[in-house]
Amino acid sequence: MSDALIARARAARPLITPTKRGSVAPFLVMDVMTDAAKAEAEGRSVIHMEVGQPAAPTPMSVRKAAADALMEGQIGYTLALGIPELRQRIARYYAEAHGVEVPISRIAVTMGSSSAFILSFLALFEVGDRVAIASPGYPAYKNILEALGCEVVFIETTAATRYAITPDMLAAEHAKKPLKGLLIASPANPTGTMMTPEALSALIEAAQDLGIRFISDEIYHRLSYGMTCATALQTSDDVVVINSFSKYYCMTGWRIGWMVVPESLTRAVECLTQNLFISAPKLSQMAALAAFDADAELEVIKAGYAANRKVLLEGLPKAGLTRLLPVDGAFYIYADIGHLTNDSLDFARRMLAETGVAATPGPDFDPYGGMRAIRFSFAGSTEHMEEAVTRLTRWLT
Repeated sequence: MSDALIARARAARPLITPTKRGSVAPFLVMDVMTDAAKAEAEGRSVIHMEVGQPAAPTPMSVRKAAADALMEGQIGYTLALGIPELRQRIARYYAEAHGVEVPISRIAVTMGSSSAFILSFLALFEVGDRVAIASPGYPAYKNILEALGCEVVFIETTAATRYAITPDMLAAEHAKKPLKGLLIASPANPTGTMMTPEALSALIEAAQDLGIRFISDEIYHRLSYGMTCATALQTSDDVVVINSFSKYYCMTGWRIGWMVVPESLTRAVECLTQNLFISAPKLSQMAALAAFDADAELEVIKAGYAANRKVLLEGLPKAGLTRLLPVDGAFYIYADIGHLTNDSLDFARRMLAETGVAATPGPDFDPYGGMRAIRFSFAGSTEHMEEAVTRLTRWLT
């Protein structure tokens, strides 16, 4: 066969395309990060308010623990559920912070919260199961669930319920067509709102009465400003709780988190971990063990977030961003910009181009009202928050 015929035959081969479940929606915040990085590469000043990542470094004691571990020996695989010392320390955290006794057999150390979501979804749901989440909400919930073949059901929330799902809202959706699962977050991303302990407990009990499996995303625990962070474990053992060292502990790049599951799911989670991930990185596990004793440094960082929150809650309304959600926890402000635009994607692009302030447009979080909303992260320095207010005031007034 001639080279020309071979070339034509190769050109006629069908293009390899991704599967339907592999064609997940983009995570818009990452696209904003790319645009912001490009602007910086061009020499422009950018204030990063797009990504939920602490600007503060990992505590020194945590970094030292990792350095010591590197010098002492081999960093290899661990047990699939994590090193016993870390699981014991996590159990101690629940006893001290929440008055809940959790046996370490129910604790699995994970590669950040992201792998915990994958593990929990695989252990709890079959293909085609309907799983409810709040809107606005974290986009990866939907994208991972759909990639695994589940049907995502958005329950639209409003200011009337502090952007939280209520038992009545859950029952109404379940009555339309039965739900298999419910995933909530408190403090929540992107809204920064929290559920009271009583509201959380009532929702768990309502879900369980309906036979709905309950997942509680608690990765922003310890980042609250006056309200109490309640864990779902205070209400029931038959829930899945997911947490992370990324946010409060400033360990995003270490990719380390944990989950607490009912005893009936421990073996399934262990086997899934063995096959999908083997184990969380040992170095990160050893570093995380030290994170629980870094409160002095971490509380200083949290005080910085509180100062940033104050700067933005006082400054953004003066810039024309007057429709702000309550900020109970986490490090986000979710702003309704419907009086300024019906296209938050364009608004975010222009804001970055014309002011150098990077923020995340609402469609990442909300299929209903996201085009009229934008999320600001205040995990950076107070100096940057003040400068952002100055730039936005100049731009919008």
